[in-house]
Amino acid sequence: MNPATALNLSPNLTATLRQFTQRRVEGQSCEFCSEALGVEHRHVLEIATRKIVCACTACALRFENVIGKWKLIPRNPRRLQGFRLSDAEWAGLSLPIDLAFFFSSTAVHKVVALYPSPAGATESLLPLANWQRLMSENPLLREMNPDVEALLANRLKEARDYYLVPIDLCFELVGLIRLNWQGLSGGEKVWHEIETFFAKLREISTEVSPY
Repeated sequence: MNPATALNLSPNLTATLRQFTQRRVEGQSCEFCSEALGVEHRHVLEIATRKIVCACTACALRFENVIGKWKLIPRNPRRLQGFRLSDAEWAGLSLPIDLAFFFSSTAVHKVVALYPSPAGATESLLPLANWQRLMSENPLLREMNPDVEALLANRLKEARDYYLVPIDLCFELVGLIRLNWQGLSGGEKVWHEIETFFAKLREISTEVSPY
């Protein structure tokens, strides 16, 4: 991955990234009711700001299937077996690196494409026609949950892996890269962290057809 110049991040997006670049510590509490949380707990997204907060089960379920300021982030990553995207079509997305995630933002009424960089998440201007073609080739993308679910594409080296994942996993990956990047090329540690992340993601993902 070549280092990329990051766009200026909003304070709320910077705060979100900071959550995932810091090591998880014991003693976390629900940000709605202050109840103590275990290592495994739910996350909720503030739609307008993209801020991700930790929640206990009771508070998190208040936002399930509810339209409002907050939205519950799902927990079911899916690996898209046989995803249709040629090298030429990927090049047409005009992304500077071979790792990115895409999600439908109700706040800005468009599909947003972000890719990791040493400075955090960088937004790419995604031509709408290219996204429409992707959905036509892979109809499951039409079922992607807006704001809280993303298409994660990993084409680093020889990989051609595509996932529908909860949005917090994407920001976790961004945080890992930002935390471990060293020098111009990233260093061995960051590549190890990326490979470990995708190995774990593949283990916990359900394989589905995108069409």
